[in-house]
Amino acid sequence: MERHEMMLIISKRLLKFTAASVVVTTILFGITFIYGDRFMVSWFAFQCGIVGGFASIQQRLKNIQDEELELLSESWATILVVPIYGGIFSLIFYLLVLSGLVEGYLFPKFYVPDFDFPPTTENMKAFFNSTYPVSGADFAKFAFWTFVSGFSERFVPQIIRKVSSSGENDGK
Repeated sequence: MERHEMMLIISKRLLKFTAASVVVTTILFGITFIYGDRFMVSWFAFQCGIVGGFASIQQRLKNIQDEELELLSESWATILVVPIYGGIFSLIFYLLVLSGLVEGYLFPKFYVPDFDFPPTTENMKAFFNSTYPVSGADFAKFAFWTFVSGFSERFVPQIIRKVSSSGENDGK
């Protein structure tokens, strides 16, 4: 099979997967918004990461070696790994921001409901249902950084290494 054909097969599969994930996420948004009167931020984060992973692999296609290109063109699973990792990394980024381990002017701020001590089931429900970016600008920052989390395979792992090494140094 020619290089051009393999790239076309991979691009079509990536596009189909991304379109399907956008449709599924839109349906989940609709269900939670209409029936639960809320917008699920975690689904949005996951979708931004998937789109970031899609853009990343699509951008790198022209530089991939022929052997790897052939492997990608023959298997759905190998194609989907990067976008799915992108979605997972964006969810981890979301947790890092919510926890306060990643913060600053460039990163989004969130409203997080108060917790009782000890936390209750109602606290957890409120956390999942009522945690949102505090402004439109914070929502835009959130969309940008979750896309970057999916696009750049090293972004979130580098943050994790930095946070964990900082934690180790604080313990000494």
